Amino acid sequence: MPDWDADEAEIDARVVQLEAITAPVTADEAAALAACFGPDDCYGVAWTLLHLIETGPDPVFVTRPSTDANEWHHRLWARAVNGGLVPDEPTTR
Repeated sequence: MPDWDADEAEIDARVVQLEAITAPVTADEAAALAACFGPDDCYGVAWTLLHLIETGPDPVFVTRPSTDANEWHHRLWARAVNGGLVPDEPTTR
C-alpha cells in the first residue's frame, strides 16, 4: 500500500485493485492482504483493506502482534479481541 506521498494515480490504482477482489476472502487471501499495509492510512484506503481482510472466515491474527508490528496489524488484533473472536493476552516484546 502506498503512503500519503504517493501520487493520485498510484493510490487510485490500489483502490481499483481492492475493489476487484470479491468478498468474502479466503483465509489465505486474508493473510496475504494483511501483508499489504503501508506506513499510514493512505487517505483511507487502508481502512478498505482492513474491512476486506475482515470478510475472511477467521481472524488473521490469533495471537497478539509484537509491539513493533504494523499499526494495522494491531488494529486487526484489537478488533478481533473486541469482537470476541480471540481471547486477549498480554503484550509480548
